[in-house]
Amino acid sequence: MKNKNLLIILVLIIGGTLFYSCSEDFLNAPPQGSLDAGTLANEAGVDAALISAYSLLDGWAESWGSISSPWPASGSNWIWGSVMSDDAHKGSEAGDQGQTEELELFQWAPGNSYFNDKFVILYEGIARTNAAIALLGNVEGIDAAKAVAAAGEGRFLRGHYHFEAWKMWKNVPYYTEEDTDFRKANTADILPNIIADFEAAAAALPASQGQIGRATKGAANAYLGKAQLYNQNFSAAKAALDQVVNSGQYDLSPCFHDIFSIGQENGPEMVFSIQASVNDGTSEGQNGMFGDRLNFPHGGSPFGCCGFHQPTQNLVNAHKVDENGLPLFDSFNESDLAEGEAIDPRLDWTVGRDGIPFLDIGVHEPSWIRARSFQGPYSPKKFSYESGQNQQSGGWTSTQLSPVNFPIIRYSDVLLMLAEAEVELGNLERARELTNMVRGRAAGCAQGADGFRAGIGADEGAAYSNNRVGTYEDAWTDANAARDAVRYERRIELALEGHRFFDLRRWGIAEQVMNKYIEEETPKRQYLIPSTGYRSPLNDLFPLPTIQIELSKVDGEAMLQQNPGF
Repeated sequence: MKNKNLLIILVLIIGGTLFYSCSEDFLNAPPQGSLDAGTLANEAGVDAALISAYSLLDGWAESWGSISSPWPASGSNWIWGSVMSDDAHKGSEAGDQGQTEELELFQWAPGNSYFNDKFVILYEGIARTNAAIALLGNVEGIDAAKAVAAAGEGRFLRGHYHFEAWKMWKNVPYYTEEDTDFRKANTADILPNIIADFEAAAAALPASQGQIGRATKGAANAYLGKAQLYNQNFSAAKAALDQVVNSGQYDLSPCFHDIFSIGQENGPEMVFSIQASVNDGTSEGQNGMFGDRLNFPHGGSPFGCCGFHQPTQNLVNAHKVDENGLPLFDSFNESDLAEGEAIDPRLDWTVGRDGIPFLDIGVHEPSWIRARSFQGPYSPKKFSYESGQNQQSGGWTSTQLSPVNFPIIRYSDVLLMLAEAEVELGNLERARELTNMVRGRAAGCAQGADGFRAGIGADEGAAYSNNRVGTYEDAWTDANAARDAVRYERRIELALEGHRFFDLRRWGIAEQVMNKYIEEETPKRQYLIPSTGYRSPLNDLFPLPTIQIELSKVDGEAMLQQNPGF
């Protein structure tokens, strides 16, 4: 279900409320431009309301009026999951998007508008979802199977938006379709409610949908497993993720890059994704992953702008491998990657490097970097479109829009989450088997020197001839070593997909990893000198937006309590 089918439909916010108003009157005001529930009380109206909720998965709110910037609201979490981690820098040049600079340097403040932008979009998604659920409850005569599936979609989307907020702040309110006062306290743990939503969704949703992009039983079980993993309930996580694997519906694409290309983006590896499109009738290409449009090479590149989300030297170095094609866990960052060193072929599908073809667009050159001395020589590559795939006309810098879907959960993610659960449950050999499945697929292809895809050998046309990836052949008998291997694999496989920082925090190693990274990266990137570093427990949660605390007041008392230390 490409977004072109979503946003050309009238946005329906039945009873929903944006959380950005400067007065409390908005709590009781009817939403502008909404259709009344009577008009929508039919099967088509329920579907339109659900589509409205799906449309916010990418973080785009139809206009910039509701948020100060679309970048922090993006459903890819490129700022929160990647730039905040050791995978990526803000990019561009000094002073550009200063709010992101403050975040990367751990100079966090509740008044940073980017916190509010993310909060507003997530709770708008919750409001739209609850509006759809409430509407469904008032519709008579709808086909029973369709009603059950629609309820499952509603519970799935409500779980997703709440989970995203919980990952950011943990101490946030949970809303259902029965809530009428949106000034709730945030003192209760909402994760049990989120898990209940995904459980209900898994029970209600069909195995497949007639329209691509809609939530399915597999997507709900995958998300349930993820939530249970964050909950450290490894048995429950395994049970849910096993259902996804055992369903037989999903498989790894033969080539790592397939899932990031138009032809294969909805293939058997995609479990649930943000559907993107260009040249679909929207005025400015709003469905082309608008919140990620800064994240292309700059200057002399065919993209022309804007040089954000630049991969770190640390991430590049992490792709080094030994003679058996296995990671250099402890020594990878002792020196920077040099020409001729053996690398995991996923590097050149993920990172743009000088002298290496950038998909089929052209060879990456120094002129493609906006400010090389500022944040390094690398460009983000994984979600760039291929030649001829962007035909958007009109709007601001049309080359900065992408039709490539963004995966919220893909099958390799499921396999690695299951491997993680198996390690914690003591099933080390099963964890090795799952991890090897992911590594084995990585050996399927490399960025080609001539054309596009190539084998990984020096004689098979690979752009960087010393591509090498191996599997773990020796039995796993040490839980600590197995845990490290699975975590390392998550970093390489899911790099620049918005997971890394949240993974580090839930593993309890963010302070250790991030401060070591900052220490080692600062001599290369002087930009990091003002960084205050990661301080636990302060940085274990983001601060709630100041404006939301103010808006939550009832008789002068704030219902939302700020997270500790802010």
